[in-house]
Amino acid sequence: MTKTVGIIGAGIGGLALAIRLANQGFKVTIFEKNSYPGGKLSELKINGFRFDKGPSLFTMPSLIDELTNLQGSAHSFEYQKLDVITNYFYSDGTQLKASANLEEFAEEVHLKLKEKKETVLNHIKRNAFYFKTTEDLFLKQSLHQLKNFINFKTLKGILFSPFLGLFSTMHQKNSRTFSNPKTVQLFNRFATYNGSNPYKAPALMNMISHLEFNLGAYLPKKGMHQITTHLVKLAEEANVEIKYNAAVENLEVGTNNRISAIKSSGVSYTFDIVASDVDIHLLYKYLLPKSYTPKKLIQQEKSSSAYVFYWGINKEFAALGLHNILFSDDYKKEFDYLFSKQFPTDDPTIYINITSKYCKTDAPEGCENWFVMVNVPHNKNESIDYATVIRKNVIAKINAMLETDIEKHIISESTLSPVDIEKQTSSYGGSLYGNSSNNQFAAFLRHANFSSSIKNLFLVGGSVHPGGGIPLCLFSAKIASKLIIEKELK
Repeated sequence: MTKTVGIIGAGIGGLALAIRLANQGFKVTIFEKNSYPGGKLSELKINGFRFDKGPSLFTMPSLIDELTNLQGSAHSFEYQKLDVITNYFYSDGTQLKASANLEEFAEEVHLKLKEKKETVLNHIKRNAFYFKTTEDLFLKQSLHQLKNFINFKTLKGILFSPFLGLFSTMHQKNSRTFSNPKTVQLFNRFATYNGSNPYKAPALMNMISHLEFNLGAYLPKKGMHQITTHLVKLAEEANVEIKYNAAVENLEVGTNNRISAIKSSGVSYTFDIVASDVDIHLLYKYLLPKSYTPKKLIQQEKSSSAYVFYWGINKEFAALGLHNILFSDDYKKEFDYLFSKQFPTDDPTIYINITSKYCKTDAPEGCENWFVMVNVPHNKNESIDYATVIRKNVIAKINAMLETDIEKHIISESTLSPVDIEKQTSSYGGSLYGNSSNNQFAAFLRHANFSSSIKNLFLVGGSVHPGGGIPLCLFSAKIASKLIIEKELK
């Protein structure tokens, strides 16, 4: 008899899990509270401009290709590798282009920041070692099954653990490696890829830079939202049913510690297996009885959030590329404010993403679509009180560093705050990546991809193992699908 699966949330993790299970013969239904799929990976269209609302960096495209091949789909998913990954700007006028060519990047850092080329190349090589040593242990299997620790690859990762930077922070390691504080700041930045603090996160997190510099940074031909639309096509081909505007109200747990029904819009639906692609806070606070809540996991420090301006700009800026960073003068202060004072600093680092540099239809001719983001604390209240101040600070910084008067070029504007992120994606406080990685054991402290107390409940997405971001969400779906297949089809 065909096994049935109900998935809560049509985010990237939920869609990927649905595709994998449907291709194994399961009958899959997804419940999505919004009228659109993708979660954070959605889009915004205003006044002739198109914006990717959330994630803007695309790495490890092979994970999407794997799903396409699994489905045997004729739908093509086209993407291009970036020649220049990021443009960096410092307040003293220093500008640096991070080329995808490692030799060129190292030469640029040598010329602009006076670091030795060998130092830069060795640092990136070491980060590749971090990744290759830990990927089988952390990314490709559950960390919560004893059997997964009794194999050669896992034992190898454990044996190398003294050399993986678990007992120093990213900042400590980068400060010992580089002589110029600007270079340290450049590599510290990669902590923000999972919403963490480089002054607390372990040096192991430096491996994130490996994804860009060694594996490459990419952009889908039609922008990041194409990832969502492509996965939806694959899911529909596999006969996955997606119910939109179908918020889940609660999960009914029977006396046998199995979810007996998903309740949505007042209707109860029964499934053999239930999977959650929603933030674990939402899952345990609103959908499950309190007796199942893992209190220590819920109480861990959360990742940062973001405040985003979507600006339609009536000018083209030749100095900017797809990814651009305008650094703050005091990075330590910025992260102290984010994680200790719970308030954005008056001199934030600004990220500007402009997909119209590649996707010409994303903005009218002669214009650009600016996704302008600053890191802010995850929100603990129902509103924020810094919207006006943060806009003023962002505009002042852009004007100073790009020598412009940006406000007169803004012809269309929308914003996204932590409050909006929480409402639209159910991420606790607008936290972008669930729990932060601000300690050396963070990888072991994320929620498992299965429930230890509810027999037929599995979990995917950014708030569970192995973490947030597109690649890790896709890995979570791969891990969860293996667990479900092992348990239900054995």
